[in-house]
Amino acid sequence: MKKLKDYEIGIAKLSNKKHSYEFEMDDSFFELFGTEIISGGKLLATVELDKTESLLTFKIDIQGHVRLTCDRSLDEFDHPVDLQEVFRVKYGDETMELDDDLWQITSSTQSINIAQHLYDYIILSLPMKKLHPRFVEELDDEEDDREEDLLIYTSRSESDSEDEDEGDEDSDPRWDALRNLN
Repeated sequence: MKKLKDYEIGIAKLSNKKHSYEFEMDDSFFELFGTEIISGGKLLATVELDKTESLLTFKIDIQGHVRLTCDRSLDEFDHPVDLQEVFRVKYGDETMELDDDLWQITSSTQSINIAQHLYDYIILSLPMKKLHPRFVEELDDEEDDREEDLLIYTSRSESDSEDEDEGDEDSDPRWDALRNLN
């Protein structure tokens, strides 16, 4: 079983250049977070760390699939994941999150654990509505059918506007005031 410590990158002894890391994420990775959204998966995260004097830039590429539960049928299915993210860490007086993709750490920080960032990026890449691929195809077919049968309704037809022009003499002045509000 994987532990959070498996996702730590020791930054204290790294030289100022680019470094590459690979992290495999499987069912045990998602068990670390106790999530009910993802029931498992197999992913590979390739992390390129560019270290400079004042900034650490993590370029993260995650590819693979996660196992989700369909919202409609409750069947499990594999959902593909292919995402690229950039995460930056700068040095400062205290450790804090400055922005979603920018953190500040002290110069005495020895290592950075990126497990939570990997998990967050995966979760944020998932669709709001989790549908089995067979339902997605059905929805696409239904939308095509709906577009063919689409009718546009208006409140007035051309014949109605002609009738109104002829019948302006009999109109109620209150309705005329309301029509002029446009």
